[in-house]
Amino acid sequence: MYELQVEEMSCGHCVSKVTKTVLEVDASAKVEVDLAQRKVRVQSDAALEDISEAISDAGYPVTASATV
Repeated sequence: MYELQVEEMSCGHCVSKVTKTVLEVDASAKVEVDLAQRKVRVQSDAALEDISEAISDAGYPVTASATV
């Protein structure tokens, strides 16, 4: 499981975009977004770096990430 701090998420559209972006990297990933804390938890077999890069490329800067 990965936990990422994702900045600039402010609405439901942002949550949908980030979720869709992760699923484009790994279609079987489980994604939980906490909009209030700007945290994204991902259960995936894909590399953390790939997920983080995809989210950043979608316009949402990842400021911290960790395997939990």
